[in-house]
Amino acid sequence: MKPKALALLFVPLLSASAFAAGGYTGPGNTPQVTTVAAALEAPDDTPVVLTGQIVKRLKGDKYEFKDATGTIQVEIDDDDWPPQQISESATVKLTGEVERDLTGREIDVDIVELVQ
Repeated sequence: MKPKALALLFVPLLSASAFAAGGYTGPGNTPQVTTVAAALEAPDDTPVVLTGQIVKRLKGDKYEFKDATGTIQVEIDDDDWPPQQISESATVKLTGEVERDLTGREIDVDIVELVQ
């Protein structure tokens, strides 16, 4: 087969994968949570993107996070921190998911971003 014909076969595949990157949005989809109040009510494994402040370290990799709607415990592994220093007054965006267990809910953070 000619190289040009091969390239034409792959173009539709690449285009379809670009659209699939956004994820499923139809029935049964769990919407993304954007506030602490909503995260405190959300089921386990619900995706979250929260904006607010990390106000204090509780112990180990556990921190207290707050936004305008309340506070929640978050778990941030050492390798998920950005290279910049983050103070308790800095605004950050946390991306992760709700972790629910017998004692309550916390956010398992995958990405910490400093908001400028």
